[in-house]
Amino acid sequence: MQSSTSSPQSAAGNINPFLYHVSFSKSTSPQGPHQPQKYRLTLIHTQPASRRVSEPSSRALPMPLPPPAEPDLESRMNWASFYAVISGINRHSTGIGRIWLSVLFIFRILVLVVAAESVWGDEKAHFICNTQQPGCNSVCYDHFFPISHIRLWSLQLITVSTPALLVAMHIAHRRHIDKKLYRQAGRTCPNDIEQIKNQKFKITGALWWTYIISLLFRVLFESAFMYLFYMIYPGYKMFRLVKCDSYPCPNTVDCFVSRPTEKTVFTIFMLSVSGVCILLNIAEIIFLVARATTRRINSSRDTAVGAWISQKLCSF
Repeated sequence: MQSSTSSPQSAAGNINPFLYHVSFSKSTSPQGPHQPQKYRLTLIHTQPASRRVSEPSSRALPMPLPPPAEPDLESRMNWASFYAVISGINRHSTGIGRIWLSVLFIFRILVLVVAAESVWGDEKAHFICNTQQPGCNSVCYDHFFPISHIRLWSLQLITVSTPALLVAMHIAHRRHIDKKLYRQAGRTCPNDIEQIKNQKFKITGALWWTYIISLLFRVLFESAFMYLFYMIYPGYKMFRLVKCDSYPCPNTVDCFVSRPTEKTVFTIFMLSVSGVCILLNIAEIIFLVARATTRRINSSRDTAVGAWISQKLCSF
């Protein structure tokens, strides 16, 4: 068998980097004594060693993947969606209710997301006790901070805003009934259905009672959380130094709280805004009761005047 190597040139005249190996081999077909021998031409296309790409070894161990980053508190709490749900009820409420929603979003949710979370972000990491006893720091931290301010405020905001869903469900039920009546009357025009969706309901009748009950629940929840704060943190004040003698601490140890003044200011501010929200809810209850009473008195007076006029007309 003979073999030769050639490197043909490309059409542009440059040397082709690929090599062609030509080999001749005898044919394996049966041949007679008077038949000439046949040879097979084989063209092998190879790549030079200088341009070969080395493949990674199959024995190489895979690179370890980095651990997934823990999502921050802001990403776990989607306050934008929360505000979108609550603001949908705003168009059916009174002027005082709109003020309450603005105070809730600007002075509570916005302050909680932007400022308060950064203040309490190092709450446990910078709670230091002057001891090397394992577990003493964690036990003392749990004793003085049984629940984080951020989580307690978040729970308070969600709980206080939940009664507004009663009004939302009542309005959705009213719209469902209106759509059903429209279909029974044969009014299936898309404009009529769109008009029902954009309809603003007056706070009268059964909706008035639902709205009043939601306001009473708001006041009850706000008051309960303020009392809970007072029971957990007496005086709403963060101390710079606390003394802890809980097990497994060997004796009474001194523990230091990070940013105590800043945390005290934020605590008093958030609770003050909570008190303002309670006053707004009480003012809205008084406004709704006074307006309903005025309407009832005017309606009774108009009924009495109408009956007197009808009696006089019938006497003639």
